Amino acid sequence: MEPQNAIYDARQLGLPRMMILGVQHLFAMFGATVLVPLLTGLDVSVTLLFAGIGTLMFHFISKWNVPAFLGSSFAFLGGYASVKEMGMAQGLSETLALDYACLGVACAGLMYFVMAALIKSFGVKNILKFFPPVVTGPIVIAIGLVLSGSAINNCQTNWLLAIIAIVTVIVASVWGKGIVKIIPVLLGVIVSYVIAACMGEVDFAPLGEAAWVGFPIEKDRTLWAVFEHSNTSLMLSTILAVMPIAFATIMEHIGDMFAISSTVGKDFLAEPGLHRTLTGDGVATALASIFGAPANTTYGENTGVLNLTKVFDPKVIRIAACLAIILAFCPKFACLIQLMPAATIGGVSLILYGMISAVGVRNLVEEKVDLKSSRNVFVAALILVLAIGVKYGANDDIAIGPIHLSGLAIAAIVGIFLNAIMPDKLGMKVKSFKGKEKS
Repeated sequence: MEPQNAIYDARQLGLPRMMILGVQHLFAMFGATVLVPLLTGLDVSVTLLFAGIGTLMFHFISKWNVPAFLGSSFAFLGGYASVKEMGMAQGLSETLALDYACLGVACAGLMYFVMAALIKSFGVKNILKFFPPVVTGPIVIAIGLVLSGSAINNCQTNWLLAIIAIVTVIVASVWGKGIVKIIPVLLGVIVSYVIAACMGEVDFAPLGEAAWVGFPIEKDRTLWAVFEHSNTSLMLSTILAVMPIAFATIMEHIGDMFAISSTVGKDFLAEPGLHRTLTGDGVATALASIFGAPANTTYGENTGVLNLTKVFDPKVIRIAACLAIILAFCPKFACLIQLMPAATIGGVSLILYGMISAVGVRNLVEEKVDLKSSRNVFVAALILVLAIGVKYGANDDIAIGPIHLSGLAIAAIVGIFLNAIMPDKLGMKVKSFKGKEKS
C-alpha cells in the first residue's frame, strides 16, 4: 500500500525547509503536551524537556525509522488525580503527592517492557491476531473522535479565530504552492495568533516577567523527593492504583502504530518491530516520570501533520524534539506559547483530530473489512460507542476502585475480547499493510 498524493523526502527539501517542518510538528504537539501539566499541576518546562528527550530515545530504540513524536499522555490523568487526593489526605503537600503519582507512572512504564518481551518471545504475528483491522480501525477512528471534544471546547472560546486557523490550513494545503503547501498547520497557527494579537485577545504582560533562561528540573519535583519522604504503604497503594492503566496505554500505542503505519505506508509493527516501539515508549514514560514529567505517548496530532504534509522523514520529527529540549530552558518562550489563544489551538486541532479518524476509516476500507458481517459490526460498533459514550458521559471515565479507565481503554479491551471469543467461520487472518495475508 502506498499513501496517496505526493510524498516529500526531507533530504530533498533542504535544511531551512526541514527546520520549518520541525517547527510545525512542535506547534502541533505543543497544545496537548502542555495541557496535561496544566491539568495535573506538573511543570510545563520539564514536560517539554522530556517530550523531546523521550522522542529521541524512542527514535534511537526504534532504529531511527518511525516518524513519531512522544508527548504528554492523557490516559493517566485519573491516576494523577486519585494519587494526589490520596496523598493530600495523608498530610502530604500537593507537590509531594504528585511525586508519588509519578512513581506509579514510572512503574507503569515498566509494563511496556513486559509486553515487548512477550511480543519478542512469541512473535508479533501471534500477538496481532488479537488486533485485526476490525479492531484497530475503529480504535483509530475513536482516538480522533474522543479528542475532538477538547478541540470544540477550545474553538468555542472564539469561533472567529478558530475559523481563521481552519481556513488558513485548508487554503494552504489545497491551493498552496511549494513550502506553503507543506506547512499549513504552522501557517494556521501563525495567522490566527497574529490576528488575535491585533484584536487585543492576547495579554502579553506575563511575557515581560518571564526569564530568558532557566533550568527546568527541581529536586523536590522528582522521585528523589519520594525516597527522602518515603511512605511504604502509600508507595504500594500508588503503584497498584496506577500500574494497571498501562494496559490501556499499551493498547493505545498499538493503535497509534497502526495509524502511523497506514499514514506512511510502511509496516512499522514488523520493522523495526512492535517490541522496539513499545520499549521506546516505555523508556520515555519511565524516564519522564523519574524527573517529574507526565507519561509520554505517541502523538496523533503529529500523525495528522504527516498525513497533511506527506513528509514522512523521521529527521523532521527529531528536529522538533531538539527544539522542544532547547525551549524547555527558555521560560519566556514557554510563556509566549502558553499565551496562544485556546481558539487557535482548537481550530488547528479540529483538523488534525479529524484526519486521525480519517486514517482509521481508510484502514477499514483498504483492508476490506466486511461490515456486512454481524460479528464485525458488533465489534466495531461497541468500540465506537464505548469510547465516545464513556468519554462524554457523566463522569468522563469509569472508576474501578482507585483505578480510572478511559472510554478508549474500555473500548479497546471490549473490542479485543469480543473479537477473540466471537466465532468467525472464515477463520482468523491478519493482513499486512501490503495486502499479503499472514497466518
